[in-house]
Amino acid sequence: MSRTNSSWLARRIENAVKTTLSGAYKTIKVDPGKYLQHLRGAYGLPIESFREMHALPMPIVEQMADRTIAASTKVALAEGVGLGVGGILTVVPDVGFLTTLSVRMIQKLSLIYGFEYSTEDEIAELWIAAASAAGVDIGKELLEREVIERFVPRVIERIAVRAGAEVAEKWAARLVPLVSSAACGALNYYFIRGWGRRAQRHFRERHLLVREHFHLDSPATDIQLSS
Repeated sequence: MSRTNSSWLARRIENAVKTTLSGAYKTIKVDPGKYLQHLRGAYGLPIESFREMHALPMPIVEQMADRTIAASTKVALAEGVGLGVGGILTVVPDVGFLTTLSVRMIQKLSLIYGFEYSTEDEIAELWIAAASAAGVDIGKELLEREVIERFVPRVIERIAVRAGAEVAEKWAARLVPLVSSAACGALNYYFIRGWGRRAQRHFRERHLLVREHFHLDSPATDIQLSS
């Protein structure tokens, strides 16, 4: 891919990511209450709130996080194979889909590790996690966070710039439609897995800090997840 084409595609991807993330900011897509019920039913968790995730055995929390990332990567892989046959023409809609998938995955990981996003501070922390997932260093000037209506757009801008530059090069395979289907499925897979693993590290570190000071007797310590 030439430098000119790369710059053009990077700008298109940057705009797609920015638009999708801005929409996600206004409309959180994963409902914490419904997701809590889902986890309780799917894993038999005897918890009443996400705060109690800090009382579960760490291997259980990690397993749920791993499964969430794995499920998202499978969806990304299938979507990439399907749209990949369109070559470069499907890059921007694909990036919009991947961004939405990433946001939902990050929200789920946040809840699994015991962090909701109902207050402004919690929402800010969620976007810090999203930046971490994208490989963006927020920097001290943004950590002050001021008013969330100004903080979140600035974070989104940095994520979009980083994603645009990174993804434009990786999606070069789509310039050859006949071979792009399998290649783009793989690219989507590694894109989502990379974001998922970085987000997981971010939430794990926060979870472990809270866990050190969390004291709650719970029968959940004997839970065993089925394979």
